[in-house]
Amino acid sequence: MNGKTDTPPLLPENALPGLGWNPWLEAHLGRREHAALTPARVTGTRKNSFYVSDGENEWLATVSGALNHRGRYPVAGDWVLTNGTVISEVLPRQNALSRGAAGARGRQKELAMEKQVIAANIDTVFIVCGLDRDFNLRRIERYLTLVYNCGLKPAVVLTKADLHGDPQRFEDEVNGVAFGAAVHLVSALSGKGLGSLEHYLSAGRTVCLIGSSGAGKSTLLNRLSGKQIQATGPVSAADGKGMHTTTTRDLIRMPQGGILIDNPGLREIAFWQEDGGIESVFPEIEALAAGCRFSDCTHVHEPGCRVLQALADQRIGRERLESYQKMKRELTFLSQRQHKTADRLEKERWKKITTTIKSMKKRGEL
Repeated sequence: MNGKTDTPPLLPENALPGLGWNPWLEAHLGRREHAALTPARVTGTRKNSFYVSDGENEWLATVSGALNHRGRYPVAGDWVLTNGTVISEVLPRQNALSRGAAGARGRQKELAMEKQVIAANIDTVFIVCGLDRDFNLRRIERYLTLVYNCGLKPAVVLTKADLHGDPQRFEDEVNGVAFGAAVHLVSALSGKGLGSLEHYLSAGRTVCLIGSSGAGKSTLLNRLSGKQIQATGPVSAADGKGMHTTTTRDLIRMPQGGILIDNPGLREIAFWQEDGGIESVFPEIEALAAGCRFSDCTHVHEPGCRVLQALADQRIGRERLESYQKMKRELTFLSQRQHKTADRLEKERWKKITTTIKSMKKRGEL
C-alpha cells in the first residue's frame, strides 16, 4: 500500500480489480443506493478497528453501530462499504476459511459450537509444512479436510527442503495422501521451487497461508515478496515448535500482482462444517466403504467390511485408516450437535410465538 491515512480518498476507477474485485462482487453490489459509500477490502484486523484499502490507499475504520449491534464484524479479505472511516456494510462472501473456535478439539463434550472465520474471498489456501519436526502426514490430512470442507482449493507447500539430502521422498509421501491437491517442494533459503508458486499470485488473486508456528510461513512470504515484511523467529530445538512471530491477519500486496494473507500459526485444527472434505482427502477409503456389507459400517469389526480387508491386504495403511475414522467421528458428532442446537432454537422460537399469541388473546387483541 502507499501508506495509511486517517481519511479515505476518492475511489480510483480501476484500482479495485488489483485487490480482487470481480464481476461477482459487482453483481452483488447491485443497484442499492451506495453513491456515498466507498467499496474497500479489509486488509488487516485489530481489536476494535480494521484497516481497509481501495487499491491505492489504506486507512483505519471502525464498524457502524448497526453492524456492531448485529455482531457483524468483517475479517481479513472481506469486501465492505465505507462511509468515511465507518464500515457501513459487509458485502457477501464468495467463500471463507472457517474453523471451530480454538480450544475445542479433542473434547467432544465441548466440541466447538462457535465459528471462527479466518479469512474470506480466497482463491487458494497454501498449507505450509516444514520438513523438520513440523512434518506430519496426519496433520496435513486434517488441514486438507478443513480446507475442502470450506469449499476451497488447497495446495501443500513443503518448506525447508534444504534441510535434507533427499527431500523428494517427503513430496512423494504427501502426494500419497493429498489426492488432487498440488504439492510444492520449496526452500526459502536457496529459492528452490519458489517459481512454482508464482502463478497462484497473479493479478487480482488471493492466497491464504495456514500452518503451524515455525512452519516457515513468514519466511516464505518474505522471500516471495522480495523484502522483509514479517518478522521471523527460530524453532525450538527442544520441541521443534516455533514462536508466534505473526500475531495478526493481514493482506499483503505481492510484486507478482496478487495478494497473500498471512496468519498466525494454528495450534488446533478444529472443524466447523462438513462439506465433502473427508471424501476429497480419503477417496480410496470412501470407495471401499461403498462396497461394505453394512451401510453403517464403522470399519472396526464388522463382517464383510471391504475397508478392513484392504487393511489386511496392506492396500491402505493403519495410521491413515485411524486418521480417517477419527475425523469421521468428529464430523459426525459435530453435525449431530449442530442439528440438535438448530432444533432447540426452532423449538424456542415457536414457544416464544405461542406465548405471544396467548398473551395477545388474553388482552383481546386476537
